[in-house]
Amino acid sequence: MSTYLLIHGAWHSGQCWERVVPLLASAGHRVFAPSLTGFGDKAHLLGPEVGLDTHVDDVVRLIIEEDLTEVTLVGHSYAGLVISSAANQVPDRIARLVYLDAMVPEDGESAADVQPVTRALIDRAVRSGSGWRVPPLPELPPPAGLFGVTDPADAAWLRSMLSDQPVRCLRQPVRLDNPAVNTIPRTHIHCTVGMPEGITRRPVPAMQPNGSPAQVWELATGHDCMITMPVELSELLLKLG
Repeated sequence: MSTYLLIHGAWHSGQCWERVVPLLASAGHRVFAPSLTGFGDKAHLLGPEVGLDTHVDDVVRLIIEEDLTEVTLVGHSYAGLVISSAANQVPDRIARLVYLDAMVPEDGESAADVQPVTRALIDRAVRSGSGWRVPPLPELPPPAGLFGVTDPADAAWLRSMLSDQPVRCLRQPVRLDNPAVNTIPRTHIHCTVGMPEGITRRPVPAMQPNGSPAQVWELATGHDCMITMPVELSELLLKLG
């Protein structure tokens, strides 16, 4: 039995994994898909003080409280930053990091460093009435859709779970100063359809930090593959279990 910890991206909630969790669980694995502070069942905690460090603490606290070990830690999009810093704190409990169409940071980088288009979102939020709320990205014509979701029913379901993102999440830097984190194997899963203009993806180095060859898989779907291709995504994740 493996343990999967699935961490949602910006604006989303743990509910976005609803189609993936039963597929992993039915294969006999332990699965967690929490909502980070400010989202889903924790939406009432949304505020300007919520940042990347808050979300890292969410993940580390769950790992310790549930005494999770040998964790396959999956981070979607913005959560690539979250899982990186979380693994830096508890590397001995992490079996693998999975960057699911995710930001892949270096030590000291923020979301704005990894994904420069984020700077415009930060500036807009600072100038807004709230000074800290970053609203979800708008729905675009297919194939980009709403985070890559183009089916009307799925887009409506996704829209119902989205919340504003605190600007602090996009400004705080990742901490990767524990040498042990470099020993953790990594897998990268890239979604290849409908990337919006201005979004960039860093090339994956040929070698992982631990010296192993890079492992990069692709899914021919939009960004929110857990909604559009849950079966195919689950099959890839099960290969890691």
